[in-house]
Amino acid sequence: MKTYIVLLRGINVSGKNKLPMAELRELLNDLGFQNVRTYIQSGNILLSSEESKSVICKKIRDEILVKFEYDVPVLIRTPKEWRKAIDNYPFSVENEKIVAFSFLSKIIDQTEIEIKGINEDQYKIDNDVVYLYCPSTFAKTKLTNNTIEKKLNVIATTRNYKTTIKLLEMVTEA
Repeated sequence: MKTYIVLLRGINVSGKNKLPMAELRELLNDLGFQNVRTYIQSGNILLSSEESKSVICKKIRDEILVKFEYDVPVLIRTPKEWRKAIDNYPFSVENEKIVAFSFLSKIIDQTEIEIKGINEDQYKIDNDVVYLYCPSTFAKTKLTNNTIEKKLNVIATTRNYKTTIKLLEMVTEA
């Protein structure tokens, strides 16, 4: 049985796509996943399964659509992939509030995207992660999920430093 970190894109954001975590855990248990845990209200899941990553993503997306009537993109990483993403972060993590990781739905060969007006904000594209360093704050940055998705033709979901590290701690404990 393998353990995975599963990320849902765009739930419980600004009152949209409300998905109570207790109901989500119940849905995932009903789908046969083991050791299901969630972290905060933004679609961070740990679970164990014998199934492939693509099957897990499809099952979760399909069942959320049936039960909650939301078409929610689902991304998945192994603990090893998650740790690698953290270890490869190229910018300072001294100020955790300006550090984030945008996880992508596929590996990207592209290393640059044109975004006007990003000022001191920085990014680095590395396979299936965009590393973000945003001194302008995430409320003001142009490096949003929507921008990344449009420029790279992928699904992207972003997690801040604290959440990313917490998920690694949780999966390490599991």
